Amino acid sequence: MGFFSKGLLMPRSIADLIQDRFGLPTVAGHSMPAEGTIAQQLAHRSIRRFKDKPVGDELIEIALSAALSAPSKSDLQQASVIDVTDPSLREEINALVPAMPWMAQASRFLVFCGDNHRMRRIAEMRGKPYPNDTLDMFMNAAVDAGLTLQSFITAAQALGLGCCPVSLIRNQIDELSRLLQLPTEVFPVAGLCVGFPAESGHISMRLPLSITVHKNRYDASAFAINLEAYDTRRSIKEPTADAKQKYAAQWGVIPRYTWSEDKARQYSVPERHRFGAFVRAQGFALK
Repeated sequence: MGFFSKGLLMPRSIADLIQDRFGLPTVAGHSMPAEGTIAQQLAHRSIRRFKDKPVGDELIEIALSAALSAPSKSDLQQASVIDVTDPSLREEINALVPAMPWMAQASRFLVFCGDNHRMRRIAEMRGKPYPNDTLDMFMNAAVDAGLTLQSFITAAQALGLGCCPVSLIRNQIDELSRLLQLPTEVFPVAGLCVGFPAESGHISMRLPLSITVHKNRYDASAFAINLEAYDTRRSIKEPTADAKQKYAAQWGVIPRYTWSEDKARQYSVPERHRFGAFVRAQGFALK
């Protein structure tokens, strides 16, 4: 896969793609052509418009095989994926998230789950105790599912597909669990829309490494300064329309609406408070 400057024929470099992603110049990757896996990762875009073109089982099997080759804690392999192919089931799941019409537009929809159910069955089958009903065990399964999800996205993009993760399915966690007939000790992490892209999408600017990467010890002493600079860069590149400002009735419409303002507003109201109760009801003590 090659990347070229708009309107130009000159090839781009990995450094160019890093600048596209973070909005900051860098010499890292200046001599590396913008191709291969690193370029694909840097150019990642979530896709929310899909072509009316089916994605066949072969491509899904290839992507799933690559996804389930991801690292797994202690080789426990605590991820499961539900490939929702039944049209009536798809409709019921889509109805749970009416704010995301692209779920219905995508050719395929998969649900990535943390799965501790298998390990408990194995312990029972082998006549062994299972004294590890802990928060750490839940976390291991959740991380396995997350790694599998990301690996699927990377594989799908290499196959020419576009993806959009959907964590909002957890807002209707009990109904989703019922629809998918999830056994105890299995929980949804996220859904994933998969299809052939009908648009290129856009590159969301990420927080700079000066905020997210720490040397030797955690150091947030310059956080406020770096965040202000990031908010400014992102607001210039990705301005938010007044109509898109979250919870305007509560917090008003302001002239300088930044990424940090958006995220602060997002978590200013209760969200997904049912999930903890669901996880405990699924058999996790979380000790």
